[in-house]
Amino acid sequence: MRKVLAATALAGSIALTGLAVAPAAQAATATQTAASTATTMGNWGKYYSSNKKAYTYGKTWKKNGKVYTHWYGKEFTPKNGYVWFRYEYSNGGTGKHFYSWNNSENHTWSKKGIKKLYTYTCWGGKFKYCGSVHRIY
Repeated sequence: MRKVLAATALAGSIALTGLAVAPAAQAATATQTAASTATTMGNWGKYYSSNKKAYTYGKTWKKNGKVYTHWYGKEFTPKNGYVWFRYEYSNGGTGKHFYSWNNSENHTWSKKGIKKLYTYTCWGGKFKYCGSVHRIY
């Protein structure tokens, strides 16, 4: 009888000291880590033109071998804002393209085989008042 009571008491003390609580605590920690990674991974901006009259921000992700970017542009003048994307392919090639907008805009684009992706924002012309270059992928 003493052995049964001792085993029961031992099992109860183990459950209270953390072995039974550990899986729940581990699950909560894993959920918090995944949530914080998902909210910060791939988000970028606000990246301003050099005169601060235009900015862009967005999110970049990879799916099925393609790199996707959804970007937003803001500027509140009679002139246009420009967002540039410069990329390097896995095979060593490079490329770049831009989008212009007036007031506010958002757009999604994608390319296959991108290894590195950079962006910068200009205002008043494709090559005027360009801000600094930022790697977004």
